[in-house]
Amino acid sequence: MDKARIYVDFNEMLDHNIVLLSKDDTKIDSTGNIITFYEGMPVSIYSDDISDTGEIDNLIAEGIAIKQDLSNLPNWQQVKWCCLIDLNGIIHESDLR
Repeated sequence: MDKARIYVDFNEMLDHNIVLLSKDDTKIDSTGNIITFYEGMPVSIYSDDISDTGEIDNLIAEGIAIKQDLSNLPNWQQVKWCCLIDLNGIIHESDLR
């Protein structure tokens, strides 16, 4: 990976540019650091993926942390933080090379 990133599941999208980030105020990033979220915090996120040839090619994105009240959504009531993905969207890590 090009830098420390926070794991998300891009199958858990609330909208085309909002993904679930965390149910807690903290989460461990890809290098083992504890990250404490705050509103508007810049975040780098990733999800595991592989290329057509079977090589690791993670999905990555940049965005900001936003606090969400999802109490009206039964499957995601426990979620506290989401990531609002920037205009560059979600890309494969290999797209940076």
